[in-house]
Amino acid sequence: MNLLPSTAVSLLVLTAALAGCDRAATSPSAPAPSAPAAATSATPASSAASTPDPVHAWLGRWNGPEGTYLQLEAAGGGSYEVRIKDLDAERRFQGTARDGEVHFVRDGKQESIKATDGDATGMKWLAGKATCLTVHPGEGYCRD
Repeated sequence: MNLLPSTAVSLLVLTAALAGCDRAATSPSAPAPSAPAAATSATPASSAASTPDPVHAWLGRWNGPEGTYLQLEAAGGGSYEVRIKDLDAERRFQGTARDGEVHFVRDGKQESIKATDGDATGMKWLAGKATCLTVHPGEGYCRD
């Protein structure tokens, strides 16, 4: 194909102009990337700070067999009051939330409360239930 020099120059200028317009439309200006980056880096920190402790969903009363129960109440600062009623009496313990569990000391022994289902409690009365807390196999409490 044989083009006149003026036609070739016009095509070259037009191509350069279109290429420049295309880049300007697709690439953001310098300040734009820094604004979203700053917002993005601040978002996880604020989300993490506002994420509630999963143990808060456990607050309230959880029923076991034969009138037993576990009552969990917030005491502030990541501490919890653990009340456990067995067949003899209700007892109170101070617990702390750590790693998705509530840890407390009962009779000199470190215990922990964790979310499970009824089957994991090891108690036939709670088998098949979905929302439970277990201290250890043989000691569990459920909400449903």
